[in-house]
Amino acid sequence: MKRILYILYTWLIFVPVFLVLTLLTALVTMAGCFLGNESVFSYWPGRIWSRLTCYLALCPVTVRGREHIPAGKSCVFVANHQGAFDIFLIYGFLGVPFKWVMKEGIGKIPFVGAACRAAGFIFVENKKGGGSVQVIRKAERYLANGTSIVIFPEGSRTYDGKMIRFRKGAYQLAADLKLPLVPITLNGPFEILPIGSLNLKRHRMELIIHPPVSTEGLVPDRKGLELLADQTRQTIASALWEKYR
Repeated sequence: MKRILYILYTWLIFVPVFLVLTLLTALVTMAGCFLGNESVFSYWPGRIWSRLTCYLALCPVTVRGREHIPAGKSCVFVANHQGAFDIFLIYGFLGVPFKWVMKEGIGKIPFVGAACRAAGFIFVENKKGGGSVQVIRKAERYLANGTSIVIFPEGSRTYDGKMIRFRKGAYQLAADLKLPLVPITLNGPFEILPIGSLNLKRHRMELIIHPPVSTEGLVPDRKGLELLADQTRQTIASALWEKYR
C-alpha cells in the first residue's frame, strides 16, 4: 500500500513540482549568468534545486567527510555513478562551488542544456578515453581561480549498483594540472531511480567525501594513471554499502 501511495505521490505531486522547479532554476541560471554573475548563478540555483528535489522525493541525506575538501583550492572530485539522483546528491550537498563535466547529450535537453552551457559546465563527447584533452582545455580557466571539477570516471550509470571500470580522463586532468583528487562515495541513488526506470522509490542516500589524493610528482603515463584510478576506485569501494560491492 505504501508503495502504491508513493507512486501516486510521484506522478501527481513530485513530477509536476519538479518540472516547474527545473524550469525556474534553468531560467534563473541563464538570466544570472547572462548578467555577468556566473560565480553565483552557476552554483546556487542548482544547489537549491537539488536540495529541494531530494526533500520533495522524501529521501533523507547523510553527508560525511566535508572536512576533507581542500580549502580554497581547486580539485577534481571523482565519484561512483549509481543513478540520476547522483546529480542532486552532489550538487545539493557537496557544499562547495564546482563545474560539472557531463555528456554532450545533456546539452540537448530543453532549458537544462542551455542553463548548463550558461553556467560554464563542460561537455564532452561520450567516447572511449573520456575526451581528456577536450576536458583539460575547457577546464583550465575555471580551475585557475579556485573552482573545482566533478567527474564520474565510470562514464555512465551502473546497471546493478556496482561500479564498472574507471576511465582515465579525470586522472589525466588532475595529473596534468597537478591538482588533488578527492574521491566521493555515493550510496542510495541506485535504489531511488536506477537507469531504465521511471518510477521513484523512497530511499535514504549517503555522500562520503574521502581524503584528497595528491598528484604531485606523478608521472602521467598509462601505468601511472591506471594506478591512480585503481587507488581512488578502491577508496570509493571501501565505503560502499555491502550490496554494491
